[in-house]
Amino acid sequence: MVTIAHISDPHVGSPHFVPNLLDRMLTEIDELAPDVVLCTGDITDNGLAGEYKAAVGYFSQIRQPLFMVPGNHDSRNVGYVHFERAWGPRYWVHDVGPVRIVGADSSEPDLNEGKLGREHYAWLRESFDCPAELKIFAVHHHLIPLPGTGRERSTMQDAGDVLELLLGAGVQLVLNGHKHVPHVWRLEHLYIANAGTCSSLKLRGDGKPSYAIVEYSQGQVRIHRKAPFGEAALIAHWNPRTGEQYRREFEPLFSAPFPPDSADVTTPAAEPA
Repeated sequence: MVTIAHISDPHVGSPHFVPNLLDRMLTEIDELAPDVVLCTGDITDNGLAGEYKAAVGYFSQIRQPLFMVPGNHDSRNVGYVHFERAWGPRYWVHDVGPVRIVGADSSEPDLNEGKLGREHYAWLRESFDCPAELKIFAVHHHLIPLPGTGRERSTMQDAGDVLELLLGAGVQLVLNGHKHVPHVWRLEHLYIANAGTCSSLKLRGDGKPSYAIVEYSQGQVRIHRKAPFGEAALIAHWNPRTGEQYRREFEPLFSAPFPPDSADVTTPAAEPA
């Protein structure tokens, strides 16, 4: 079995950052002892040197292989320079047993929107040209909108091209972050999973901080949503070869429905994740 702890959006340095949540999650990951820990961006809040120094202090506790891609917050203030010094290349390929994981930087300096960019299309295609049993793409920005996140403004700008590339390359799972809402979408044989935020209280509706545990065993993938200090819940279970879905369940994001006239109410735009 291959086990991946998928975390995202800790936002170290943010006023919404809760150190106790990150410490607890790191303790739980240490007890879980996964094969790899994957973080899909927004490690810091403003890409500042001090924030990176603090983040390195937290994540140096992880004893398993740690793979990182930057988020839009990490690339603020030329923060991608600090990212490379702390964790190495922003584009990478790693094999974990029968699983291939390809990570890419989708951030644009000082912009909330992101993209892969046409200059990386051939690289992405070649990176997945292998006989791996499970192919995973790790990126910060989401490829399709998420429920409960309001007006959509910050999917990857070239999401259509990237989705076509991934489907053509036989990729079965995308792991991303950015919107702080844990969710899993199915698109043909491709599943797209958002981990939520592991240690920030910048949440939507009744959302809670969370991370994900991805397991691949005997030709099946299971994704568990896990809250620090909480129990794990199985939210998706499928066969990546056939696309057969065994389970996909979620708790409602909001405890009460919107009022009937909510679409007619003008409210200030929320700050992007």
